[in-house]
Amino acid sequence: MSVLSWLLDLLYPPKCVLCRKLLTGKGPVCPHCMDKLPEFDGAAPSVRFTSGGAVSFFYEGQLRESFLRFKFGGSAFYAQTYGAWMAHTIRDRLAGKFDVLTWAPVSRARKRKRGYDQSALLCREIGTQLRLEPIQTLRKIKDPPAQSTLADAAQRRANVSGAYRAEQPERFAGKRVLIIDDIVTTGATLAECSRTLLQAGASDVVYAAFAAPRKQD
Repeated sequence: MSVLSWLLDLLYPPKCVLCRKLLTGKGPVCPHCMDKLPEFDGAAPSVRFTSGGAVSFFYEGQLRESFLRFKFGGSAFYAQTYGAWMAHTIRDRLAGKFDVLTWAPVSRARKRKRGYDQSALLCREIGTQLRLEPIQTLRKIKDPPAQSTLADAAQRRANVSGAYRAEQPERFAGKRVLIIDDIVTTGATLAECSRTLLQAGASDVVYAAFAAPRKQD
């Protein structure tokens, strides 16, 4: 350990990404939280204009609280842990199904407000893990109300209709694209992104999301 790392650990002791308790061992998550990770099981949600997808976790409990700190609370460094987890899921469930790695972008206004694009950060870490350079294939050209404020699936679809424009289509024309998103609920955002990519020349689109809500029986 370098002197700088030692000083940083002394001044800012590392805490578990999920429960925020001080860590006593190596790794970003304490053993207790690792044992209780709500890993997603079953088929990934069906999303229009995609041929399949993969989800890493159920969006609940401490993982949900942790993600909200990442998305809205300035904890951008969580992307390193989340992205590594997502890369593991992608290797397991989507290997051989994509040529290009990209993400579902936020608008410029949202990025200015938060200081970063959370899906872009996830995508960057996933790219590092998979040794595949991400490409920006989309730009969000509208800034509609947040999808989380709309409960109805039809409202969510209408809210993002025409919200994206393809970027650098020559870099993904005729190729299979993997698009990274944070949370998939109704799939409206991913569907609109995928539709835009297909119209711009992508041959196929699959998706990977960090988490999805657990379906209620």
